[in-house]
Amino acid sequence: MFPKEPNIAVFSLAYTPFEGGAEIAAREVIKRLKGLNFTIFTFKFDSRWLSREAAENADIVRLGRGRSGGKYYGRIWDKIIYIFSSWQKAEELHRQKRFEVIWAIMASYGGVAALFFKMRHPRVPLLLTIQEGDSEKYLSLGKLGLVGLFGKQIIWKADFIQVISNYLKDIANKKGAVCPIEVVPNGVDWELFNSAYKDSEIKSIRENLGIKDEYIVITTSRLVYKNGIDILIDAIAKLKEKRLVVKCLIIGGGPDHPKLKWQSEKLKIGHQIIFLGQMPQRDLPIYFKIADIFVRASRSEGLGNSFLEAMAAGLPVIGTPVGGIIDFLKDGQTGFFVPVGDSEALAEKIKYVLDNPSRIKPVINNARLMVKQNYSWEIIVKLFRNIFNRLINL
Repeated sequence: MFPKEPNIAVFSLAYTPFEGGAEIAAREVIKRLKGLNFTIFTFKFDSRWLSREAAENADIVRLGRGRSGGKYYGRIWDKIIYIFSSWQKAEELHRQKRFEVIWAIMASYGGVAALFFKMRHPRVPLLLTIQEGDSEKYLSLGKLGLVGLFGKQIIWKADFIQVISNYLKDIANKKGAVCPIEVVPNGVDWELFNSAYKDSEIKSIRENLGIKDEYIVITTSRLVYKNGIDILIDAIAKLKEKRLVVKCLIIGGGPDHPKLKWQSEKLKIGHQIIFLGQMPQRDLPIYFKIADIFVRASRSEGLGNSFLEAMAAGLPVIGTPVGGIIDFLKDGQTGFFVPVGDSEALAEKIKYVLDNPSRIKPVINNARLMVKQNYSWEIIVKLFRNIFNRLINL
């Protein structure tokens, strides 16, 4: 425990009930860091959400009026409004209760708000978390770029940078970071992804999805170009040509959904591709339970938490050797690699994994042990506690 209960300001454009990898990670860390008081400045995307809400170990302050029905990520003006409204609200609350650390979740819109606060209060330490999963080229031109100039300023002004992979550590160094940088990955809820289910629950899910005896390939992913869902759909079509018919469950939402739906229909495999949409993390394990293999043909990846969750659930995984994936996926040891953009190689690897369960079993066991030993939230939170201790005592 900390000698007193310092106040921490957290700037994150999105937060619960929105659930992306960065938001889930922040929530899991915050609720476990007893002895710290967190105030989270986020955006109110949905008018039904509360403007202020007490969460476990935190006070959530949602800025903006929200839109009817909600619209995740909002428009550019929503994000710009968030920057200034969250900064001003933080200034107001700073006068009431001194913030001893400010924490920016990603070097984007929340990071810009934190930067403005830091410029007004240079003695308040700034912790920057970098979780971006885009390619280095895109980060240079886009997200770490607001963002152009501001993105670099956030990195330069940070007192400590936490990244989720060695890939992102290298990028932060290339962007001119002068502060300490530590790799602290996102964790995995081991108990959740090892949940037990009744046979009747499993049967019900399969029946509702129209699945009989087919193999099931699953992916959980935001439907955007970088995640390579189009490559996976092409691979499913090639498997059909090889007389191996599988069902593919795609969990996640995003702007590429119409394009991917059209692709599956064009390839005449629409009945094999099941788009399940965005769902809360707590609902994922039962779908992993009915699946035979997890695949994400990423073109870039900051870490790839979905791989770790699938590994914890006991699924063999196939990925690409990009970004942070190489920190944990060792080909033939904890999973399997295929070249980026190669749907033929992906189809062949899926077939190999499905055809060789006895050879795959040791890989599954290695992966589960690796996740349990290195990616439990208890381990991750200890590392964060050390970071906050260091910043509070600057």
